[in-house]
Amino acid sequence: MLLPVQVTFRNMDTRAGLDDYVQREAAKLERFYNRISSCRVMVERPQKATSSKVYHVRIDLGVPNGELVVKHIPSLHGTLKDVKQPKSRREAEAVLAHKTPKRAIHDAFEEMGRRLQDYARRQEGSMKAKQRLQHATVQEVFPGEGYGFLETEDGRTVYFHQASVLEGHFGQLRSGARVAFDEEMGDKGPQATTVKMIHPRKQARSAALVDELPVRAK
Repeated sequence: MLLPVQVTFRNMDTRAGLDDYVQREAAKLERFYNRISSCRVMVERPQKATSSKVYHVRIDLGVPNGELVVKHIPSLHGTLKDVKQPKSRREAEAVLAHKTPKRAIHDAFEEMGRRLQDYARRQEGSMKAKQRLQHATVQEVFPGEGYGFLETEDGRTVYFHQASVLEGHFGQLRSGARVAFDEEMGDKGPQATTVKMIHPRKQARSAALVDELPVRAK
Protein backbone atom coordinates (compact mmCIF):
# COMPACT_ATOMS: atom_id res chain seq x y z
CA MET A 1 0.00 0.00 0.00
CA LEU A 2 1.32 3.43 -0.92
CA LEU A 3 0.37 5.00 2.42
CA PRO A 4 1.10 3.44 5.82
CA VAL A 5 -1.82 1.60 7.39
CA GLN A 6 -2.88 2.86 10.83
CA VAL A 7 -3.59 -0.15 13.04
CA THR A 8 -5.17 -0.02 16.50
CA PHE A 9 -5.69 -2.94 18.90
CA ARG A 10 -8.18 -2.72 21.76
CA ASN A 11 -8.64 -4.96 24.80
CA MET A 12 -6.06 -7.38 23.52
CA ASP A 13 -2.33 -7.90 23.42
CA THR A 14 -0.62 -7.10 20.13
CA ARG A 15 0.57 -10.48 19.03
CA ALA A 16 3.83 -10.99 17.17
CA GLY A 17 3.27 -10.64 13.45
CA LEU A 18 -0.38 -9.46 13.71
CA ASP A 19 0.44 -5.88 12.66
CA ASP A 20 2.41 -7.18 9.69
CA TYR A 21 -0.52 -9.44 8.76
CA VAL A 22 -2.83 -6.40 8.62
CA GLN A 23 -0.31 -4.56 6.42
CA ARG A 24 -0.15 -7.50 3.98
CA GLU A 25 -3.93 -7.82 3.78
CA ALA A 26 -4.26 -4.08 3.18
CA ALA A 27 -1.66 -4.17 0.40
CA LYS A 28 -3.83 -6.67 -1.50
CA LEU A 29 -6.58 -4.04 -1.87
CA GLU A 30 -4.52 -2.15 -4.45
CA ARG A 31 -5.25 -4.95 -6.90
CA PHE A 32 -8.84 -3.73 -7.00
CA TYR A 33 -8.27 0.06 -6.91
CA ASN A 34 -5.06 2.11 -6.94
CA ARG A 35 -6.35 5.46 -5.68
CA ILE A 36 -6.66 4.60 -1.99
CA SER A 37 -5.69 7.64 0.09
CA SER A 38 -5.79 6.19 3.62
CA CYS A 39 -6.46 3.00 5.55
CA ARG A 40 -7.31 2.69 9.24
CA VAL A 41 -7.86 -0.68 10.89
CA MET A 42 -9.14 -1.36 14.39
CA VAL A 43 -9.06 -4.87 15.87
CA GLU A 44 -11.00 -5.27 19.09
CA ARG A 45 -12.01 -7.98 21.47
CA PRO A 46 -15.11 -6.64 23.27
CA GLN A 47 -14.77 -6.78 27.03
CA LYS A 48 -17.99 -8.74 27.36
CA ALA A 49 -16.59 -11.34 24.95
CA THR A 50 -13.29 -12.03 26.70
CA SER A 51 -14.36 -15.56 27.53
CA SER A 52 -15.49 -16.44 24.00
CA LYS A 53 -12.62 -14.59 22.29
CA VAL A 54 -14.74 -13.11 19.51
CA TYR A 55 -12.87 -10.41 17.58
CA HIS A 56 -14.37 -7.38 15.89
CA VAL A 57 -12.62 -5.58 13.04
CA ARG A 58 -13.35 -2.17 11.52
CA ILE A 59 -11.70 -0.89 8.33
CA ASP A 60 -11.97 2.73 7.16
CA LEU A 61 -10.66 3.20 3.63
CA GLY A 62 -10.16 6.66 2.12
CA VAL A 63 -11.17 6.91 -1.55
CA PRO A 64 -11.93 9.89 -3.82
CA ASN A 65 -15.01 11.77 -2.58
CA GLY A 66 -15.45 9.76 0.61
CA GLU A 67 -14.72 6.63 2.62
CA LEU A 68 -15.61 2.96 2.51
CA VAL A 69 -16.27 1.38 5.90
CA VAL A 70 -16.46 -2.29 6.86
CA LYS A 71 -17.51 -3.33 10.35
CA HIS A 72 -16.86 -7.05 10.72
CA ILE A 73 -18.82 -8.37 13.69
CA PRO A 74 -19.21 -12.16 13.51
CA SER A 75 -22.86 -13.18 13.55
CA LEU A 76 -24.40 -15.82 15.74
CA HIS A 77 -24.36 -18.26 12.84
CA GLY A 78 -20.86 -17.29 11.74
CA THR A 79 -19.23 -17.75 15.11
CA LEU A 80 -21.42 -20.60 16.35
CA LYS A 81 -20.70 -19.16 19.79
CA ASP A 82 -23.75 -20.77 21.31
CA VAL A 83 -22.86 -24.26 20.09
CA LYS A 84 -21.22 -25.98 23.06
CA GLN A 85 -20.83 -29.29 21.27
CA PRO A 86 -20.48 -28.85 17.50
CA LYS A 87 -22.32 -31.49 15.52
CA SER A 88 -19.60 -31.81 12.90
CA ARG A 89 -15.93 -31.16 12.28
CA ARG A 90 -16.86 -28.22 10.04
CA GLU A 91 -18.76 -26.55 12.87
CA ALA A 92 -15.85 -27.12 15.21
CA GLU A 93 -13.42 -25.57 12.72
CA ALA A 94 -15.73 -22.57 12.29
CA VAL A 95 -15.79 -21.97 16.04
CA LEU A 96 -12.00 -22.12 16.27
CA ALA A 97 -11.48 -19.96 13.17
CA HIS A 98 -13.54 -17.05 14.47
CA LYS A 99 -11.74 -17.22 17.80
CA THR A 100 -8.53 -16.09 16.08
CA PRO A 101 -7.87 -12.43 15.25
CA LYS A 102 -6.21 -13.38 11.95
CA ARG A 103 -9.40 -15.01 10.68
CA ALA A 104 -11.47 -11.98 11.69
CA ILE A 105 -9.00 -9.65 9.93
CA HIS A 106 -8.97 -11.86 6.83
CA ASP A 107 -12.79 -11.91 6.62
CA ALA A 108 -13.02 -8.14 7.09
CA PHE A 109 -10.53 -7.48 4.28
CA GLU A 110 -12.35 -9.92 2.01
CA GLU A 111 -15.54 -7.91 2.50
CA MET A 112 -13.65 -4.65 1.89
CA GLY A 113 -12.20 -6.13 -1.31
CA ARG A 114 -15.73 -6.83 -2.61
CA ARG A 115 -16.91 -3.32 -1.76
CA LEU A 116 -13.82 -1.78 -3.33
CA GLN A 117 -14.42 -3.70 -6.55
CA ASP A 118 -18.01 -2.43 -6.66
CA TYR A 119 -16.78 1.13 -6.02
CA ALA A 120 -14.14 0.84 -8.77
CA ARG A 121 -16.77 -0.37 -11.27
CA ARG A 122 -19.06 2.55 -10.42
CA GLN A 123 -16.19 5.03 -10.78
CA GLU A 124 -15.22 3.55 -14.14
CA GLY A 125 -18.79 3.76 -15.38
CA SER A 126 -19.07 7.37 -14.22
CA MET A 127 -15.82 8.33 -15.94
CA LYS A 128 -16.92 6.71 -19.20
CA ALA A 129 -20.24 8.54 -19.03
CA LYS A 130 -18.46 11.87 -18.54
CA GLN A 131 -16.11 11.16 -21.41
CA ARG A 132 -19.05 10.50 -23.74
CA LEU A 133 -20.73 13.84 -23.04
CA GLN A 134 -20.13 16.66 -25.53
CA HIS A 135 -20.67 20.38 -25.05
CA ALA A 136 -23.19 22.40 -27.01
CA THR A 137 -25.28 25.57 -26.98
CA VAL A 138 -29.07 25.68 -27.03
CA GLN A 139 -29.96 26.96 -30.48
CA GLU A 140 -33.73 27.08 -30.10
CA VAL A 141 -36.18 25.84 -27.51
CA PHE A 142 -39.96 25.51 -27.76
CA PRO A 143 -41.37 25.18 -24.21
CA GLY A 144 -44.96 24.70 -25.33
CA GLU A 145 -44.06 21.83 -27.66
CA GLY A 146 -41.50 20.28 -25.29
CA TYR A 147 -38.47 20.12 -27.56
CA GLY A 148 -35.58 22.14 -28.91
CA PHE A 149 -32.33 22.09 -30.87
CA LEU A 150 -28.69 22.21 -29.87
CA GLU A 151 -25.78 23.62 -31.81
CA THR A 152 -22.69 21.48 -31.28
CA GLU A 153 -19.13 22.80 -31.12
CA ASP A 154 -18.51 21.46 -34.62
CA GLY A 155 -21.54 23.28 -36.04
CA ARG A 156 -24.10 20.45 -36.18
CA THR A 157 -27.74 20.73 -35.16
CA VAL A 158 -29.07 18.10 -32.75
CA TYR A 159 -32.71 17.67 -31.71
CA PHE A 160 -33.65 17.11 -28.07
CA HIS A 161 -36.90 16.37 -26.24
CA GLN A 162 -37.75 17.66 -22.78
CA ALA A 163 -37.71 14.08 -21.44
CA SER A 164 -33.96 13.90 -22.14
CA VAL A 165 -33.17 17.00 -20.02
CA LEU A 166 -31.83 15.97 -16.61
CA GLU A 167 -32.93 17.24 -13.19
CA GLY A 168 -36.08 18.92 -14.56
CA HIS A 169 -34.14 21.83 -16.08
CA PHE A 170 -36.05 21.94 -19.36
CA GLY A 171 -38.02 24.99 -18.20
CA GLN A 172 -34.76 26.85 -17.48
CA LEU A 173 -33.28 26.36 -20.95
CA ARG A 174 -32.95 29.46 -23.09
CA SER A 175 -31.27 30.14 -26.42
CA GLY A 176 -27.54 30.40 -25.76
CA ALA A 177 -27.58 28.18 -22.64
CA ARG A 178 -24.58 25.88 -22.32
CA VAL A 179 -25.24 22.14 -21.93
CA ALA A 180 -23.46 18.79 -22.02
CA PHE A 181 -25.15 16.05 -23.98
CA ASP A 182 -24.95 12.52 -25.33
CA GLU A 183 -26.52 11.58 -28.66
CA GLU A 184 -27.65 8.77 -30.90
CA MET A 185 -28.94 8.57 -34.46
CA GLY A 186 -32.74 8.74 -34.63
CA ASP A 187 -35.20 8.22 -37.49
CA LYS A 188 -34.89 11.87 -38.56
CA GLY A 189 -31.24 12.45 -37.73
CA PRO A 190 -29.10 12.92 -34.59
CA GLN A 191 -30.96 13.40 -31.33
CA ALA A 192 -29.80 13.96 -27.77
CA THR A 193 -30.45 11.11 -25.35
CA THR A 194 -29.15 13.09 -22.36
CA VAL A 195 -28.98 16.86 -21.89
CA LYS A 196 -27.37 18.26 -18.74
CA MET A 197 -27.39 21.98 -18.08
CA ILE A 198 -23.91 23.29 -17.19
CA HIS A 199 -23.86 25.37 -13.98
CA PRO A 200 -27.66 25.83 -13.97
CA ARG A 201 -27.74 28.33 -11.09
CA LYS A 202 -25.11 30.56 -12.65
CA GLN A 203 -26.84 30.48 -16.02
CA ALA A 204 -30.22 31.19 -14.40
CA ARG A 205 -28.79 34.29 -12.66
CA SER A 206 -27.30 35.51 -15.93
CA ALA A 207 -30.60 35.00 -17.73
CA ALA A 208 -32.45 36.89 -14.99
CA LEU A 209 -30.07 39.85 -15.32
CA VAL A 210 -30.63 39.97 -19.07
CA ASP A 211 -34.41 39.92 -18.57
CA GLU A 212 -34.18 42.81 -16.10
CA LEU A 213 -32.13 45.08 -18.36
CA PRO A 214 -34.18 48.15 -19.42
CA VAL A 215 -35.11 48.45 -23.05
CA ARG A 216 -33.52 51.54 -24.58
CA ALA A 217 -35.73 53.84 -26.51
CA LYS A 218 -34.85 54.14 -30.17
